[in-house]
Amino acid sequence: MELIFLGTSAGVPTRTRNVTAILLNLQHPTQSGLWLFDCGEGTQHQLLHTAFNPGKLDKIFISHLHGDHLFGLPGLLCSRSMSGIIQPLTIYGPHGIREFVETALRISGSWTDYPLEIVEIGAGEIFDDGLRKVTAYPMEHPLECYGYRIEEHDKLGALNAQALKAAGVPPGPLFQELKAGKTIMLDDGRQINGADYLAVPVPGKALAIFGDTGPCDAALELAKGVDVMVHEATLDMAMEAKANSRGHSSTRQAAALAREAGVGKLIITHVSSRYDDKGCQHLLRECRSIFPATELANDFAVFSI
Repeated sequence: MELIFLGTSAGVPTRTRNVTAILLNLQHPTQSGLWLFDCGEGTQHQLLHTAFNPGKLDKIFISHLHGDHLFGLPGLLCSRSMSGIIQPLTIYGPHGIREFVETALRISGSWTDYPLEIVEIGAGEIFDDGLRKVTAYPMEHPLECYGYRIEEHDKLGALNAQALKAAGVPPGPLFQELKAGKTIMLDDGRQINGADYLAVPVPGKALAIFGDTGPCDAALELAKGVDVMVHEATLDMAMEAKANSRGHSSTRQAAALAREAGVGKLIITHVSSRYDDKGCQHLLRECRSIFPATELANDFAVFSI
């Protein structure tokens, strides 16, 4: 998995930062998948500056309905259709996302030529395809808002082919069944249990992408033990009270949560437009003073998970 930040500014765009949008690239030689988390104004234009095709998008997760996380969605949906893309797309988001999308399309005389599913969510597990699952957690914000925990299921360990050959199991289709953990019957009547020839399962990766939030009860459960935590750091320590009064977090709060949750890496984003490049480095230093494994997201930054 890898994260590509398309927008990292809070509220309004700046000359160097667009508003919020994050790509999660799940593609590899045997698997497709490109997910988008939030879709602020201008997201489709940001996407054009990457190597990714909007036609590969199959899921969009909206944290909440504030414009800096949402206003790019109608344009992206329409452009996807105008490009002749027919692959289905599913949108997940809070109550009101269906009305927003349907109203925007209707009053603008627009439509999609591909299957579009809109799922209005609540807290809890919202998706599981057998490879990974997504769970939504409620945030502390003026509008209904969710953070998302993405967890890969553990992968089966490697098959001990040498031991199987020594046991008289011929390579071929039987190996595939054994690799899936199944039990097979050999011609001589012996039963071979695949689980006996598999190495220890490989733990799946876990990722937490927070929506806009002040300190909240669900934060620790959302972030606990993840490899990467993406969290807003809208304002610095000195402006913490102001951040919290508007349903946002300070650098100190993001870093303290990362430390308490035992995450592998913290990536801060959703930076107030009041901060220039020098100011953003100040935010990063504040976080690193509490949680050293912190990175600052810039537009088009890529992070492997």
